[in-house]
Amino acid sequence: MMDPFASRSRDFQLARWLICLKLQRTFWCGRAADGTMMRIGWLIVAAMVALSSPTRAQSPGDTSKASLKASPKVAVFDFELADTSLEGEKNGPQVAEQARLLRISDQVRNGMAESGKFAVVDIKPVITAAHNSNLQACGGCDVDLAKQLEADIAVTGVVRKISTLVLSMIIYVRDARTGQLVTAASADFRGDTDESWSRTASFLLRNRLLAPDYGVPR
Repeated sequence: MMDPFASRSRDFQLARWLICLKLQRTFWCGRAADGTMMRIGWLIVAAMVALSSPTRAQSPGDTSKASLKASPKVAVFDFELADTSLEGEKNGPQVAEQARLLRISDQVRNGMAESGKFAVVDIKPVITAAHNSNLQACGGCDVDLAKQLEADIAVTGVVRKISTLVLSMIIYVRDARTGQLVTAASADFRGDTDESWSRTASFLLRNRLLAPDYGVPR
């Protein structure tokens, strides 16, 4: 009977021979359970498909450039705090809360960048102007700042603190070309702690911003 793999390349034949040899040894020694044999079978199929399918080599740099070119550019501004709590009225801004704002801002930036759906731009050139503005009530200055960064999307966020137990987080996504609101995502949470802030930001990131079509200009 003619070997259907006889016309394959030497590399393919060698890989097939080594896999078959390993398989024979496993049978001979009696060490293979049913689950092990199934995994070996899948390995054989995967190896043969990979070796029989010619692919063009592509450098990591080419892949990265193509991904960034196709991804919309996003300016994620530092989150702000709207504190109407009695504690806030008495004590004013707290160092711990300002640190949390910076952490969740970086958390959102990193999450969007790592998703591969967005190219996150550096906001340092406009960070002073952003910090000197109330991005939630500045008449669209977040969009103007995003345009200066040549971003397609402007992302802002605010944590509203009613008390040390009752808080909410809202993220706004605007089209920097038109200024229109693309989407808004919000979540209530309890506890003014590092963990509660981080978990809420993670929830909004996974289930809102990175959900299909969220944050993409239409």
